[in-house]
Amino acid sequence: MFLLSFVLVNAQSGQVSFGVTLCGAEFGQNNLPGILNTNYIYPAESEVAYFAKKGAHIIQLPVRWERVQRTLGGPLDVRELSLIKKFIDDCAVRDIQVTLILQNYGRYKINNVEYIVGSPQVTRANYKDVWRKLAIALKDRNNIFAFSIMSEPNHMGSYSWFESAQQAINGIREVDNSKSIIVDGDNYSGPETWVQYNDQLKYLVDPSNKLMYNAHCYFDEDRTGEYKRSYETSGSNEMTGVNRIKPFVEWLQKNNKKGFVGEFGVPNNDSRWLTVMDNF
Repeated sequence: MFLLSFVLVNAQSGQVSFGVTLCGAEFGQNNLPGILNTNYIYPAESEVAYFAKKGAHIIQLPVRWERVQRTLGGPLDVRELSLIKKFIDDCAVRDIQVTLILQNYGRYKINNVEYIVGSPQVTRANYKDVWRKLAIALKDRNNIFAFSIMSEPNHMGSYSWFESAQQAINGIREVDNSKSIIVDGDNYSGPETWVQYNDQLKYLVDPSNKLMYNAHCYFDEDRTGEYKRSYETSGSNEMTGVNRIKPFVEWLQKNNKKGFVGEFGVPNNDSRWLTVMDNF
């Protein structure tokens, strides 16, 4: 199980919510749909209990579209949906909210070939359909914090991410007006290039006015969070995180939008990284 952390701050109340991302259900990208507990896994109830004791308020669950819906436009897979519901229910017992993430990077694989959302092979109607069906299936789960409609879309080419995101929002709102919706940005949701790639997202329409925009911010040289190089050779300094997130925060402020930093982190091999994160 791979873990990412995040903190959600309510600017009005000052309330801070600590959260984690429990990865595993989206693993095995080259084995789709794959074999459960061989190519991919779902978090165990014991892991939910562990993080509840640690004070986690929200847990993010990334899943793969190709597993949740084996055929575009078809029904949701019964077993995958039952596993998602079990995880949500395990969290509910411990007063933990859940964010469900479609971890597909703006794509869907057909016969092991990736097609971009919005293309003739994977249409925006297909994308709207899966989110509408997920929203229907999970409507009665009151501890869902948000639907995160797509993790890190990138290289979308001529297939506008704005248009696709709007269709997912429309699909959810046709059946559920209560849950928040999290929108990542194009170019891997990078905060430094947010305005260049994602300024148009400010025009997204949500009748419930519950959109949040999600940036992912790492502090290493290639911004992947893998931290392949040492602190000395990475070119980072104590203000790297501040400088990288600043364009995203300024965009939020300028456009009166709600923001969310769903991924950030540092390695444990050099305490100077902690200073970078503290400043961030």
